[in-house]
Amino acid sequence: MSRRREKKRVSWAWIVVLLLIVVALIVADSSLRIVTNEYEAFFDDLPPEFDGYRIVQISDLHARRFGEGNRRLMEAVLTADPDIIAVTGDLIDSDNQGETAREILGALAPIAPVYYVTGNHEWDSGGLDELWRIIEESGVTSLRNEYVLLNEGDASIVLAGAEDPGGPSDMETPEELVSAIRRLEGGDSFIVMLNHRNDRLERYAALGVQLVLSGHAHGGLIRLPFTDGLIGPGRDLLPDYTSGIYTSGDTVMVVSRGFGGPVRFLNNPEITVTVLRAG
Repeated sequence: MSRRREKKRVSWAWIVVLLLIVVALIVADSSLRIVTNEYEAFFDDLPPEFDGYRIVQISDLHARRFGEGNRRLMEAVLTADPDIIAVTGDLIDSDNQGETAREILGALAPIAPVYYVTGNHEWDSGGLDELWRIIEESGVTSLRNEYVLLNEGDASIVLAGAEDPGGPSDMETPEELVSAIRRLEGGDSFIVMLNHRNDRLERYAALGVQLVLSGHAHGGLIRLPFTDGLIGPGRDLLPDYTSGIYTSGDTVMVVSRGFGGPVRFLNNPEITVTVLRAG
């Protein structure tokens, strides 16, 4: 009997070791291998000139590097063939990491026009003044409760950026920003809104914004087949809107899983590509 028990103990020990190895491999893959996910977003009011327009989104990088000079990240962005690149906040972490931001933005800018909005970690970093200088020197457009027009042929759409609410309390609100756009560009303007936080779908739907690009949730950190992510940014369980495409009325929101997080499981660093479709 003792020998049988010893054999069983040895067998169980090997099973535990194998399981630990499998988990370690999954965690390593989930932290290091970049994936690109493409979403088609259909709109009745999109100018046909923008049908097929490709917006590549990078969110929540938290100053991580993927290869020397972020080579693997830049290769993934190039392969995604962007018309524009949207950086939706938390480019740096809570510590000031200006040189990393300079490296990343300097490499992205030659690929396609880059547009940036803040996340909560930029406001916590204490390095925003330096970051604004780096953004300007890199040729990146920062949208600080501002907007630009994107043009294709004779048609244009609005690309707007809402500052993260972690900034000053007297900042312009999304309602004020959208109101200004409607007043200056026309009430039927097609608006793409860059907004770091992932919990504003209903708010932008009430404003008639057609497309929102967000991040912040890190995909819920741990993803299992039956969940939309296990842990939210506020350490809440089973959060909403952590990854992929969501709709409310005529408003579409695409949420990137981003790159950050101390531990990721079945939740690879992600580049999202939103392809605009007319009709």
